[in-house]
Amino acid sequence: MVVNPHDDPMEDPGSFAPMLPQFLLNFVPAGKAAAALLLAALLSRPDACAAELPVASVEGQPLAANIRRLTRSLDFLGQPFDPGTAVALKQAARQRDAALLQQLLDPLTLFSISINPELRVKLARGPALAEIQQAGYTAVLFKVFNEAASTASLHFSSPESGPVYAGASRSILQRQAQSGLLENENHEQSQERFFDIEVFKSSPMTAELSGLEVEYGIALLSSSEAGKREVTIIASAGPGSQDLGFRNELPILLHVRPAVAVRLEIREPDGTTSTARLEFRDRLGKVYPPQAKRVAPDLFFQPQIYRQDGQTVLLPPGDLELRSSRGPEYRVRTETVSIPSAGDPVLPIGLERWVDPAEYGFYSGDHHIHAAGCSHYTSPTEGVGPEDMFLQVLGEGLHVGCVLTWGPCFDFQRQFFSPSAHELSRPFALLKYDLEISGFGSAALGHVCLLNLSDQTYPGSEGSSQKGWPTWTVPVMRWCKEQGGVTGYPHSAMAVDPPAEAARLLRQFDSDADGLLGPLEIGGQLLPYEFSAIDRDRNGMLAAPELQEAASRAAGELPHYSVPAMNGAGAMEIFVSAVEGVCDFISAMDTARVAEWNTWYHLMNCGFPIKLSGETDFPCMSSRRVGQGRVYVQLGKIDAIDFSAWCAGLAAGRSYVSDGYAHALAFTVNGIPPGPEALHLDNPASVVVEALVAFAAEIPEAVAHGTAEPPQGRRMTGDTIELHLPRSDQTVAPSEHLVEIVVNGSAVDAARVPGDGLSHPLRFEIPVECSSWIALRQFPQLHSNPVTILVGDQALRASRRSALWCAESTRLLWENRHGFIAEEEREEARASYDRAIAAYERIAAECPEGS
Repeated sequence: MVVNPHDDPMEDPGSFAPMLPQFLLNFVPAGKAAAALLLAALLSRPDACAAELPVASVEGQPLAANIRRLTRSLDFLGQPFDPGTAVALKQAARQRDAALLQQLLDPLTLFSISINPELRVKLARGPALAEIQQAGYTAVLFKVFNEAASTASLHFSSPESGPVYAGASRSILQRQAQSGLLENENHEQSQERFFDIEVFKSSPMTAELSGLEVEYGIALLSSSEAGKREVTIIASAGPGSQDLGFRNELPILLHVRPAVAVRLEIREPDGTTSTARLEFRDRLGKVYPPQAKRVAPDLFFQPQIYRQDGQTVLLPPGDLELRSSRGPEYRVRTETVSIPSAGDPVLPIGLERWVDPAEYGFYSGDHHIHAAGCSHYTSPTEGVGPEDMFLQVLGEGLHVGCVLTWGPCFDFQRQFFSPSAHELSRPFALLKYDLEISGFGSAALGHVCLLNLSDQTYPGSEGSSQKGWPTWTVPVMRWCKEQGGVTGYPHSAMAVDPPAEAARLLRQFDSDADGLLGPLEIGGQLLPYEFSAIDRDRNGMLAAPELQEAASRAAGELPHYSVPAMNGAGAMEIFVSAVEGVCDFISAMDTARVAEWNTWYHLMNCGFPIKLSGETDFPCMSSRRVGQGRVYVQLGKIDAIDFSAWCAGLAAGRSYVSDGYAHALAFTVNGIPPGPEALHLDNPASVVVEALVAFAAEIPEAVAHGTAEPPQGRRMTGDTIELHLPRSDQTVAPSEHLVEIVVNGSAVDAARVPGDGLSHPLRFEIPVECSSWIALRQFPQLHSNPVTILVGDQALRASRRSALWCAESTRLLWENRHGFIAEEEREEARASYDRAIAAYERIAAECPEGS
């Protein structure tokens, strides 16, 4: 492809000899006559613009260097000069002939930019055809006349350019390092945003002008529409460079060649049709179709698209890199695909699994997905519809996707609710609309996921999120349970704030107000470590800096006993709802892993049967894809998934959680799997733990997957809220993974397992001295739910310190947040909090000494 492309064949180049410019006849050697004649024909096309650009005085050596870089850049872009032009430019550059270089390039130049001594910018049309490609980026030349010797960075814009969408959350895209997607949002819902233009500034070109009197640059033009389209290009060379007569604006009539509708043929390994995640990029790394022009079903904040077998995608002709997959259970296939310029092309895409948990009876789900209110559109729609969300679920290989309506989108999205799975659902792929209590009601005390609802209208709310909802979580969870629903807290990590924790300890226990804590003041109260381990200066007293350092150090350990700040939006009121018996699960896999699992461990150590589930909170936490965190529920051999049965399995803990790249395909203790059934032992004894685990050979390089170290250290591993590090499209191939057997929150045995995509059996013998729970984990990618072991008639009372941690967290939550509870509800809430604190103190008294 050439910068000034003409597809007409030159069957008789000699017929254009009379039109050949004399300077070319004198310059081009006889052996290059055919190429010269072809170039002459190109320059004399009747449909070219008649405007001519002046040949300016400039030294030949720096202009030649500019044009050599220009040539290399066009080669890299896959849009080189035709051979005749390339040869002529090379020889003119060798001779440092500035006039000839301009005479060769000017006919191929779409527009020129003049910068006068006062730094005012003016645009003028050049001779080249304005012919570009729909759904692709076409390189065009521009010429700069730089009277000011400016070294500014050029910028192009257009009223017809910019995103076609609007309404995404700025804070969410900022923390995901995608805030550029919010520039020039389409708040006016303009229908004229079909165009894009940018200066190509990557090497070997430069980001700024050189200051030379004349130089050439490359602009990349794109259109989402085909046909004749007029656009206005606006040029800027920095603040104050706008020409007073608006001569920095140039209308151009574009001839946009249609993109190619490529039909996709997507197959599973067994030949059945399927859905895939697809990411098309050119050699610049640009994504196709362009993200700024995407509306549903394609989402602008994802580089990938999703398509089902038989569907199409509009692509420009040429070579593109395609990465195809269907979620973490599939290998990523990378290939170069060539898109023809005509015909009805079919692109075959073969999917390849590395693991299939359904063969072992496990069915994956992401119970926390949003269709609006975070990164999604409010314009042109209030989020997206079920068809678009189901495509995401199918494309990531999930069996169950729960789309949760919440505050910002409640009025619009609630129309899609049904007591059963959505009608789009298939036997082994379900879509269900339910609720997250977030952005309204009790959100200040913790967000709540309500699953398997038969009714989404809370009594007295009259179908609105703005009135009638409880202002603390227990009543709304009880309402869900009464209708057969399943309840739990999402994004459950509750962070430790070391300065606040040091201040709390001093406030609570410094009885003589001297700013220090002595052994007698602490007594048997909970500290992050033993007194002596905090007393770094060995003076027998604990000062604020020592307490702060201990809290910070503890926050990266699992388990730990540093009380969280209780001032966020995680699973804060779980300490109350667990005692009240209305909470089924705590979520993991989308926030910092240590903080997620730590809370769960302490509750289980107190004997509460809270289960672990996996979620993404797409796109509010991770905007890249659904199912980045998931739960695998054991249903056995079935003919179709029943959503109520899947939810019941989740609530019962017949499951494991994972990022999809790590799997516990079997886990038993004396033959008993995770779930409601306990293993009963008459006396202390050793038990046999057996497991079958598998780990992917390649895992994305990211803090979320534990394959990149966050700057904050281990305490933030697994987090998807913040990006933490520069975004990487690379993968990591760990040689092995540490699989641990966890008893009452502590690892007691371990094995190293290869990351080879194969399943590996494991066997352990674990001594059990008292009633306990046992689970399997691989930090931070995988955790099974536990098997409970009851010894004799002992209740599970694993840790006095865990019980005290829960009691202190409950007290601090009431202190910090009780003001958010409506006055008419506060007395009932206070009674529940008191019952919870009393329960934890009673459990602490029942635990073994020193535990």
